[in-house]
Amino acid sequence: MMDEQEFRQHVDEALRHLERQLIAAGDDYGFEADMNAGALTVEFEDSPSKFVVSPQTPTRQVWVSAHSKSYKLNWDTVEGTFVLPETGQSLKALMEEALTKQIKEDVEL
Repeated sequence: MMDEQEFRQHVDEALRHLERQLIAAGDDYGFEADMNAGALTVEFEDSPSKFVVSPQTPTRQVWVSAHSKSYKLNWDTVEGTFVLPETGQSLKALMEEALTKQIKEDVEL
């Protein structure tokens, strides 16, 4: 298991990168992304729904809350990103899928 400092480095980089992608796509797709207290939130203009992407330091995971579900992603050293163990789906791919489902339009980050 990676140490806390290594986890923090990976998660900070991953969330900053995802935040930039979400901010760039937000105007086109009608949502707003914001980083607050270490968690990344996505709020939608046409819906009261909200997605939350948050680091979980004790478990060394990134948790994504979307569509009343919780997804727990682990760091994959081969892929160099956080992935969903059940599917191998990356954080970016999971967010694209969740956003596509939410706004009913193909979303690419």
